[in-house]
Amino acid sequence: MNTNDASLGPKADKESVRRHNLSLVLRAVRDEGEATRAGVAARVGLTRAAVSSLVEQLLESGFLSESGKTFSGHAGRPGTVLKVTRSGPAGIGVEINIDYVSVCVVDLSGTDRVRLTEHIDNRGAPPGEVLARGAEIAARTLESAAEQELLPVGVQLALPGLVSDGRVRQAPNLGWNQVPAEEMFARALTGLRPTEPALPVSSENEANLAALAELWFGGLGPIRTFLYLTGEIGVGGALVLDGELLRGAHGFAGEIGHVVADATGPLCRCGSRGCLEQYAGQSALLRRAGIAENSGASGVAELERRAHAGDAQALAAVGQAGRMLGRVVSGAVNLFDPEAVVLGGIYRELMPWLSPAADRELTARVVSGLWPRDGGLLRASSSAGDAARGAAGLVVRAVLADPVAYVPRRATEP
Repeated sequence: MNTNDASLGPKADKESVRRHNLSLVLRAVRDEGEATRAGVAARVGLTRAAVSSLVEQLLESGFLSESGKTFSGHAGRPGTVLKVTRSGPAGIGVEINIDYVSVCVVDLSGTDRVRLTEHIDNRGAPPGEVLARGAEIAARTLESAAEQELLPVGVQLALPGLVSDGRVRQAPNLGWNQVPAEEMFARALTGLRPTEPALPVSSENEANLAALAELWFGGLGPIRTFLYLTGEIGVGGALVLDGELLRGAHGFAGEIGHVVADATGPLCRCGSRGCLEQYAGQSALLRRAGIAENSGASGVAELERRAHAGDAQALAAVGQAGRMLGRVVSGAVNLFDPEAVVLGGIYRELMPWLSPAADRELTARVVSGLWPRDGGLLRASSSAGDAARGAAGLVVRAVLADPVAYVPRRATEP
C-alpha cells in the first residue's frame, strides 16, 4: 500500500470548508432556479442552521436575492424563495473567428444578458488589429452590462486554432502563429477603459467552448459523452467525456478539421492535402455551390435558400460535405465511442441536406454496429451552443466554484 500522503494535499481548515459550502449552496440554488433554505438543506445534506448562515452571507455579498414566499402544502411557515441575483458578478465571452466577432455577457443563472456580433473579415489582418477590434466590441458590451448592474469579473477568449498558455500557436485560416492573444487583448481592452480595473483575460479553443455551451446550456439531456463539430471557415471539433473536455497531452485534442479525408485532395492552409475542411468548411461548401466563398453569413443563407429550392449544385456541395464528414467522423466514433455527434455552426441550418449522407457513411463504417441510420445519434446543436456563450459560462462557473473570491467590492466596504 502506498503510504506517501504528500499527494493528498493539506488538511481542510474551517475557512476552506466554508468556502466549499458557500459554493455548494450557491450552485444548488442556481440549479433549481429557485429554492427555499429548507430545500437547499435537503439537497446538499447540510443542516438548516448551516444553510441559513451560508445563505445570509451569499445574500449580503450580492450572489443571491429573496423574492417572496412559497407554500409547500405541509404544516409550518412558508419558506422564502431564493434565486441567484440578476445583477452583480457575471462572465464575458469574446469569440474571435475568421469572419466575425461575437461578445456576450452571461449572468450567474447562465442567462445570456448582452450580445453584440459584428461580421468582419479577419483573414489577412494583423493579429493586433483583430484583437483590438474584439476589445472595442467587448468595451461596448461592458457598457451595456453596467447599465443592467452586471459586473463581469473576467474575460474568456474563444479563438480558432491551437491555443495554449495564452497564445494562439497556430491558426491557419487567420495566418496566425505564436500570437500572444491574451496579452494583446488585455492591453487593448485596458487602454479603452483606463479608469476601470483591468479584467483578467484567459483563452481557449473556440470549438471546445462551443461544446461546453452545448453541454451546459443546450438540449443534450442526459448525454455527457459526445463529439462536437462546428462548421465555420474551418471545421472545429471537441471531445467531451463524461461531462469533461478531453484536451489531450498538450491541450490540442479535437482538431478534426485537419484530419485527412482524401490524401490526394486539395492543398490545405495547414500544409497538408485533403483535410476535412477542404470539403466541409464554409469556404469549400460555398465554392462548390457556385457562391462566392468569401461571402460569409449571407453566402451561407444563400446556400440554404438554394438547397431548399432543390438547386442541384447546392445539393451536390452539401451532399459531398456530408459524405466527407461521415467518413472522418466514423473514425472518431470507432475510437471514442460517443453517445452522440453534435453538429454546430453552419451545419445546424444545413442538417436537412447534410445529415442523410453523413448518416449513411456512419452506418456503413462504425464497426460496433451501434450506429443505426436515422437513429438520432447525429444531431444539430441548440441555438444556445455557441463559443461566446461557452466562454462567458466558463467565467461564471469559476465564480460559482468559489464565490468568496469574487465578492463585489461594495459587499466588502465598511
